[in-house]
Amino acid sequence: MFSKALLSIVALAASFTAAVPSTSKRATCSGGQTTANDACCVWFDVLDDIQTNLFHGGECGENAHESLRLIFHDAIAFSPALTAAGQFGGGGADGSIMAHTDVEIQFAANNGLDEIIEEQRPFALKHNVSFGDFIQFAGAVGVANCNGGPQIGFFAGRSNDSQPAPDKLVPLPSDSVTDILARVADAGFAPVELVWMLISHTVAAQDKVDDSIPGTPFDSTPSDFDAQFFVESMLNGTITPGSALHDGEVQSPLPGEFRLQSDFLIGRDSRTSCEWQKMIADRANMLQKFEQTVLKLSLLGFDKTTLTDCSDVIPIATGTVADPFLPAGKTMVDIEAACASTPFPTLSAQPGEFLAACLAEHAR
Repeated sequence: MFSKALLSIVALAASFTAAVPSTSKRATCSGGQTTANDACCVWFDVLDDIQTNLFHGGECGENAHESLRLIFHDAIAFSPALTAAGQFGGGGADGSIMAHTDVEIQFAANNGLDEIIEEQRPFALKHNVSFGDFIQFAGAVGVANCNGGPQIGFFAGRSNDSQPAPDKLVPLPSDSVTDILARVADAGFAPVELVWMLISHTVAAQDKVDDSIPGTPFDSTPSDFDAQFFVESMLNGTITPGSALHDGEVQSPLPGEFRLQSDFLIGRDSRTSCEWQKMIADRANMLQKFEQTVLKLSLLGFDKTTLTDCSDVIPIATGTVADPFLPAGKTMVDIEAACASTPFPTLSAQPGEFLAACLAEHAR
């Protein structure tokens, strides 16, 4: 729960109004940076601050992973169906999960997000930017810190005028594929776009499905924005990474790796399996689809024409990533291919020392 002092700060922040897009063509900021719009200059200050103090020098670490997760959990709480029925359907990417954390953190799907919210909130207040804007910005910056990461578009100008989102709008890993598809369809996303959202799991980890092994990644290269997640999610599971399987978890194919039930099922469902497999075959397409889908998420509940395009503040990712591969000790026989119309891509196997090095790097 918030203290009275913090609630007063949040109330003050809620008085901010959406920025009116500037008409200037280019601007030079006080720090010497150039941007397409002078309203974006504040975000260079935010960038310097969070790269140093939130992302620990620009790391693709836990805070980057959780900041990307927060984009989805704030935005997807948006239901035109509830609105049409005369109920409040959520404000989309409005920052309500940060403005009303005392309410939304009680939702089962948001378990564990309180830590990253409490780490992020002081930066938004310090730089006098809205919670909705900050969540989108931090997620885009965090994932750009990952090797080969995307450059997600960022539009600023959301206000802090929000209401708590309704419960049950964020899917759980224990939900059926049909229920998850219905939920994202209500928010305006097709089945293939669900797959594109889940590209985020290439740099993700679990904390609360099994809280005895927090930070367990979903693939063997959690700092690389590569297609390895889509390969390893299709391997036959034989390992229970913790002491037992938990609700929303299925067996993993590799030591030190975690697999969500929802990922397992979506990769094998006839409505999504071919798109899942396509992510392995064309990484450039994977990047483009992710950037497109996260931008769409970030605009849920908002008219893009009322916001300011500050995308040129988002850093360009560096580093290279490997082509998709079979982890050491695995063969194509271990792949549970599910797309009936297209053969599974042929992959080369990595030597044993490669997987050991990956897991050792993550452990550090």
